[in-house]
Amino acid sequence: MEKRIEITHVTAAYDNKVVLRDISLTVWEKDFLGIIGPNGGGKTTLLKVMLGLLAPVSGSIRFYEGGKVVPKIRIGYLPQLNQIDRKFPISVREVIASGLASEKPFFHAFNAAQQQQIERTIERMELGNLTERPIGELSGGQLQRVLLGRSVVSRPQVLILDEPNSYVDKRFESHLYKLLEEINQESAIVLVSHDIGTVLQMVKNIACVNETLHYHPGTDVSAEWLGEKYACPIELVGHGDFPHRILRKHEDG
Repeated sequence: MEKRIEITHVTAAYDNKVVLRDISLTVWEKDFLGIIGPNGGGKTTLLKVMLGLLAPVSGSIRFYEGGKVVPKIRIGYLPQLNQIDRKFPISVREVIASGLASEKPFFHAFNAAQQQQIERTIERMELGNLTERPIGELSGGQLQRVLLGRSVVSRPQVLILDEPNSYVDKRFESHLYKLLEEINQESAIVLVSHDIGTVLQMVKNIACVNETLHYHPGTDVSAEWLGEKYACPIELVGHGDFPHRILRKHEDG
């Protein structure tokens, strides 16, 4: 199995305050990596390092294609809902097409193959009846499908999802999981979530980020491991067919 992203001994900081300390992590081809951890633990900072939005203070990040180090790879990104300006006057089709903008020259139209890829993605996201609608008129679930379409239209080698449950549309949730299973056949997926139960349903491997990083291959995670890495007591509870881990009541003192 090929590497896609290799992070080695990375330390990252904002305003001289260390947020990530000496972390190492590999994302593999067709991996489905769940990243969990407490608020403020550095999950979003790790994503920014992967996306090239934040240069590390020390350490390195490498991208791989065909077994060789390359300057960059195609990365799709689904941001948190609170990062989206829903008042921006742009249609569903325009948002999805923007995911291919870097693949065409400025002031040129999309070619026939790119137009076909845009149409296939609109169909895959079940948005055919909404293509000209402004994003400000969409429900949370509809907007999530639009932004997911934008993030996958370029057929990325790695898809990064930051708190996809922040869109809170239960009707689309099961469909989202099915879509992610399909996408995972051709792309590695990195999913950040505070909802440990959701992560355990879908992912193949888990990393817990709390300034440092602890990697756990597979999803057979013990409550003791989670409690230790979260620095919070956690217990396993059952909800239907899926196990969920929740924070136990903290003892005073």
